[in-house]
Amino acid sequence: MNEPSRPAPAVQEPGRFDRAYAWIRRRRNALLSSALRGAAYSSGAGAIGLLFWWLRHTI
Repeated sequence: MNEPSRPAPAVQEPGRFDRAYAWIRRRRNALLSSALRGAAYSSGAGAIGLLFWWLRHTI
């Protein structure tokens, strides 16, 4: 008559990749800004290095 009720399914927490993807999605603008800044600094440093290398070998 009185059948036992089924237990509610356990709530699963998001996996490691889901949490990482959510973290990246929330901080996308900051990450892109940092990547762009890093690319600008590295290209500027490379250009200055090439300039000094060229000057040293021509003088």
